[in-house]
Amino acid sequence: MQDGWEHVGYTQTLPPEFFINAIDQIFETTQITTTLLRTVATVRKPGRVQGSSRVQIFDRELKRKQRDRAAWLMRPNDSLVDAVTENLLDRLEDCKKAFPTALCLGGSLEPVRRLLRDLVISCMGLHWTNDLPGAMIQCKLALKPDGLFLAAILGGDTLKELRIACTVAQMEREGGISPRVSPLAQVRDAGNLLTRAGFTLPGVDVDEYTVKYKNALELIEHLRAMGETNALMQRSNILRRETALATAAVYDSMFAAEDGTIPATFQVIYMTGWKEHASQQKAKMRGSATASFNDIQKQFGNDSCS
Repeated sequence: MQDGWEHVGYTQTLPPEFFINAIDQIFETTQITTTLLRTVATVRKPGRVQGSSRVQIFDRELKRKQRDRAAWLMRPNDSLVDAVTENLLDRLEDCKKAFPTALCLGGSLEPVRRLLRDLVISCMGLHWTNDLPGAMIQCKLALKPDGLFLAAILGGDTLKELRIACTVAQMEREGGISPRVSPLAQVRDAGNLLTRAGFTLPGVDVDEYTVKYKNALELIEHLRAMGETNALMQRSNILRRETALATAAVYDSMFAAEDGTIPATFQVIYMTGWKEHASQQKAKMRGSATASFNDIQKQFGNDSCS
């Protein structure tokens, strides 16, 4: 452990070099706090850009710049990010097992197999990787036997209101559409990703958060502060003023509440998985049951089984 990391009061005391050194590092599990997860989720380590995936969906260099900017724009009190990190930590605290060492993983895809950890945890970062299945496989390889993988990513229903408003405005003003909101994993994909990566006892659950904003501009500013703005490789670099204004108008007309605010949905998928170990529960072999449903039906009667 590096000097000065024993105490985790990072909110007002983070030195600038922390933003370079504290990403994808090993921490003692007791040091993982809401503030630390917020920082790791927002900041990106400078260096080589992820390039191991053949399919380049996201511009990793642009995303690094967006996250670096977000590190300095980070709000001291962000109810959305705080809620996600606290819920992630609640899931960690529900585990009675001790995790002496942990890897706090951002959205980079650096090699992580050199040292094995008891826990790999990621908050709001992995949905920006170009190779999410590959990243999760690396996470499994980085774990000790009976180690835990715990992550929160944005799901496919995130910003569904903005997607609709952008589509309607672009069709009206430009006669076609270009992607303005990044694609995200669906809930049904999360379990498949965990299984494909080789995790045992996979678990997936979903939370939806609705955040209210004064207008569409405030929503965009919040996305910038979180480092969650568009980074698609095939994005359009030009947004016409009339299209932007039309998007805001459509958003307001379709989704505005009675008090004049507009809602934005953030779907968060929480994933848990374990590295295999002999002590873990295992499913019984097919055909190994010692009782049949026919016997149960005879014992308790037809009515109780109907």
